[in-house]
Amino acid sequence: MGRVHKLFVSHIYREELQRGEGSRLVSEVAMAANEIAAEDRAGHIWSRENDYPGYTSYASLNDLPERHPAFGDLVRVLDRHVARFAKLLELDLDGRALCLDSLWINILAPGGHHAAHIHPHSVVSGTLYLVVPKDASAIKFEDPRLAMLMAAPLRKASAREENRTFVSFAPVPGTLLLWESWLRHEVPVNHAKRERVSVSFNYSWGSNHSPTR
Repeated sequence: MGRVHKLFVSHIYREELQRGEGSRLVSEVAMAANEIAAEDRAGHIWSRENDYPGYTSYASLNDLPERHPAFGDLVRVLDRHVARFAKLLELDLDGRALCLDSLWINILAPGGHHAAHIHPHSVVSGTLYLVVPKDASAIKFEDPRLAMLMAAPLRKASAREENRTFVSFAPVPGTLLLWESWLRHEVPVNHAKRERVSVSFNYSWGSNHSPTR
């Protein structure tokens, strides 16, 4: 058998922050997220007017790390993990840093979903899951070559993860996922009876926010 080269790999970085000292941080961020969401009238109005299934601070708040110390602590943790991911990806940053560009709260209502999308103008994107009730949505990633597969047969149901066209990750509270921002992803319908709560973020190359450490 000839040698097989695995080329153009798409990486997903996963860490469970609920372990050890991270357990306290996850709980504190979850409480802070609920407190902020309860007071963010503009965010609720935007969510309602834009048919967002629940609540998001995406369009209303851009100062979460300054607004609550738990988010400031979270950013310091995210900086470290993003720096590790960038090193794994072997990115040539030319002496500049990957920096936090945006950070927002998501509260996904039962029956809600997020259509497939990418995060333009960013390098690394990610989500930290805070509350994940039973039957809550996973996150589903798409092979970036999908539009060019043309006459390719479907993959076997038993195909290895690396050969699948779609791969889903079922999170638990404290799961941190990072991926390159061009990787298309979606959140299928939330079949849970309660809300799923998470914090999402983008890191860009050389922005004015705090750099990765």
